[in-house]
Amino acid sequence: MAGTNSERLLLTEGPVIILVEPQMGENIGMVARAMANFGLSELRLVNPRDGWPNEKAQAAASKADHVIEGTKVFETLEEAISDLNFVYATTARERDGFKPVRSPVVAAQTLRARFTAGEGTGILFGRERWGLSNEEVALADEIVTFPVNPAFASLNIAQAVLLMSYEWMKSGMEDLGSVPFQAMEQTPSTKEQLHGLYDQLEEALDSRNYFHPPAKKPKMIDNLRAVLSRRAFTEQEISVMRGVISSLDRFSRQYPRGSRAPADVKEHQEDDSSDA
Repeated sequence: MAGTNSERLLLTEGPVIILVEPQMGENIGMVARAMANFGLSELRLVNPRDGWPNEKAQAAASKADHVIEGTKVFETLEEAISDLNFVYATTARERDGFKPVRSPVVAAQTLRARFTAGEGTGILFGRERWGLSNEEVALADEIVTFPVNPAFASLNIAQAVLLMSYEWMKSGMEDLGSVPFQAMEQTPSTKEQLHGLYDQLEEALDSRNYFHPPAKKPKMIDNLRAVLSRRAFTEQEISVMRGVISSLDRFSRQYPRGSRAPADVKEHQEDDSSDA
């Protein structure tokens, strides 16, 4: 799978993800994949409809085997959260009650602080069709809800887990602007290299009578150079551009690369035959 590297450190920490009466194995698998993407690893299921283990969940997990293999199943929600100190319930609906309602960012920060302090933490996610009941929400300490379109607030269970897992990962980052890899460093081109590109391109165009009528050639060249000089090319980019121009010089639409000898080779062969 693209992006998977078994040689790098596998993050396996954070709050427990608890799915209450999940219905489809595919959704459980996608939840496991979302968890693995952002370093969560402990998945608990409360009374899954199709039982456990589930082949469809395994397939949908896309190699998040450590999550699937470590999944625990419970008959009741009370049993599933019995060893935890602090639990969030996710919901998109306004509930009657007195529980604090948090955003994903605040919830993730709270979970991070409690997890770091050694507490057992968890996040509850409800059924695909109608989420958590009021009684189930009542078992949590606080509520977390997502800033979504109020007229279309329903999230797929895997999407909801993905959002919370992402916020969990962010809560542990020192620099939110950091990325796991950077673009390859390239050496800025010299003016000599840039002028070489100009000369090659202008010669290729001139040989095809691009600068027509002749009186407009100086202005056309000025415009062409203005376009090419709007940004600083690197050495590698200059090389790419000159390679493109060389290909256009050597091959035509009528005789593309691979169909016959390049034009310069053909001309050389014809010169040799004329000498004979």
